[in-house]
Amino acid sequence: AFAGCDQQNRPAPTPQDGENQPEKGGGEGQKATELWQEEPTISLYMNEEDTVKELPLEEYLLGVVAAEMDPKWPQEALAAQAILARTFTLERIHSLGGVPERNTDASTDVEEFQAYDASRINDGVRQAVEQTRGQVATYQGALIKAWFFADGGGQTAASALEGLAYDKEETPYIHSVEDPGSAITEEGNKAWTASIPLAEARKKIQEFTGQDPGEITAAEVVEKGESGRALKVKAGNAVLGGPAFRLALGSTEVKSALITELKVESGSLKVAGKGYGHGVGMSQWGARAMAEQGKSAKEIIQYFFN
Repeated sequence: AFAGCDQQNRPAPTPQDGENQPEKGGGEGQKATELWQEEPTISLYMNEEDTVKELPLEEYLLGVVAAEMDPKWPQEALAAQAILARTFTLERIHSLGGVPERNTDASTDVEEFQAYDASRINDGVRQAVEQTRGQVATYQGALIKAWFFADGGGQTAASALEGLAYDKEETPYIHSVEDPGSAITEEGNKAWTASIPLAEARKKIQEFTGQDPGEITAAEVVEKGESGRALKVKAGNAVLGGPAFRLALGSTEVKSALITELKVESGSLKVAGKGYGHGVGMSQWGARAMAEQGKSAKEIIQYFFN
């Protein structure tokens, strides 16, 4: 399973933060077509080697698409991923200056930017990037926040606030739709369970939020969003946002905020749910399902983004 941009940009430890760091608006109102008249060369921080590499944007995207989606997946799913990866990259460069802490446009560190693995590039990835060359997703002419994730558990998030606790700016193009990927996704995404020892859960919540929940004798989802995702969770004495709860306990164990069961049992915090990822924007398994049904990359993106 590919978690998509689910691991990007660990937030500051506050109860309401989601999976993407607070982002400052930089060029709201400026049309995307006015920003770049030709393909930019970008600076890429290579996390593994601790070096900086300069390369053309489209060449960089080959490594991103290959890392963020299974390179053997259908062509139009890869093409949709390419459009979103390009949009994500350019929007971050425009609004944030890329990765300011590295003084580069992008980074191969998944907690700072997008995944990147040039060793996975194949002909399908090359074709996907080439056929979408220069294409980005915009809303009223401005680059969108091009969020994506692995599996929506049947339904995508109704807003960036619900899925990511993101409220820095309006994102009216995010809406809740049925995720067709649920029919073909891995069994571990259809239904998952996590069991975290209570002492460990207490420590993780305190470290992430700064709140000590005390001895956790009970836990419950106290508020749900439109798509059914947890907006607020109470564990012991601590109340935290659903996205923050998930990140605090581990986003590969608590795979989504689409929680179907939460309880204290036999010395552990038991969490059950469905889906994998924050649920905002494009479902990768959904993109695969739509591509297999003959939908184009453009149709896929226009389905998941309003």
